[in-house]
Amino acid sequence: MTEDMESTRRRGVGGRWLEQRRSAGVLLIAGPVIFLLAEFIAATAWTDPAYSYTHHFISNLGVHGPSTLFGQYMYSPLAWVMNTGFFLFGLTILAGIIALRDVSGRRRWAVLVPATMLAVGGVLLALFPGSGEALNDGTGQYHSTGAFLGFIGGNVLTIVLGRRWQGIGVSRRMGRALIAVGVIGLLSMTAYLGLILSAGDNPIGVIGLIERGAVHPFLIGLICAGAAISKRRPADAAPARQVSAHAAD
Repeated sequence: MTEDMESTRRRGVGGRWLEQRRSAGVLLIAGPVIFLLAEFIAATAWTDPAYSYTHHFISNLGVHGPSTLFGQYMYSPLAWVMNTGFFLFGLTILAGIIALRDVSGRRRWAVLVPATMLAVGGVLLALFPGSGEALNDGTGQYHSTGAFLGFIGGNVLTIVLGRRWQGIGVSRRMGRALIAVGVIGLLSMTAYLGLILSAGDNPIGVIGLIERGAVHPFLIGLICAGAAISKRRPADAAPARQVSAHAAD
C-alpha cells in the first residue's frame, strides 16, 4: 500500500515536472516567433520604397513617421505591429525562463537577470520608438537603453543557458550552439555600436544586417532550445530528484 502511494506520488510529481518543461519550452519558442513575425509583417507593409533587412534599422519598423534618423527615412504603416512585438517578445521569454524550474539557486538568478534585462529592453523599445523626434526630445535615450538591454540580455541569456545545458536538460551540442550564437551576437553588437559612433549621420549600407547579427542568432537559439526543452524527456532520475527535493521540503 505504501509502495503504491509512493509510486503514485512519483508519477504525479514527474508529470508536473514534465508539464512545466513543456510550458517553458513553448514560451521560449513563442517569444522569438512573436518578434520575427511582427518584424516580417511590419516590413512587408513598408513598400515605398521597400524596407531592407540589410540597410534599415530594426527599430525603424516601430516608427510610423515620417521621420529621419542616422540618414534613414522612416515611415512604417504598421508600426503598432512591431511595437506590439517589441513589448511582448521579451516578456514571453522571461515567462519561459520563470517556468523553467530545472535551474535553481544562484544558477537560477544567472538566467533570470539577463531574461529580465531582455524583457525590460523590449518594453522600452515599444514605449519609446526610435524616431528622429525622440532623439531631439530626450526619449531616444530610453529607446537606446532598451536596445542595448535587449542585445546584452538576450545574448548573455543564451550563453548562460548553453553553459547550463545539463541543468536544463538539452544536449551538449545544443549547449555549445547556444554559447556560439550568444558570442556571435555580442560581437555583432560591438561592431554595431562602433559603426554608429563613427558614422554619425552618414548612412551605413549594411547596418541593418549587422544589427540583426546581434538579435536574430539569439532568437533562433532560443527557439531551438525551447523545442529541445519541450520535447526531450531526460532520464527518470530527474523526476526522482524532484521527488526527493519535494520530500525534503
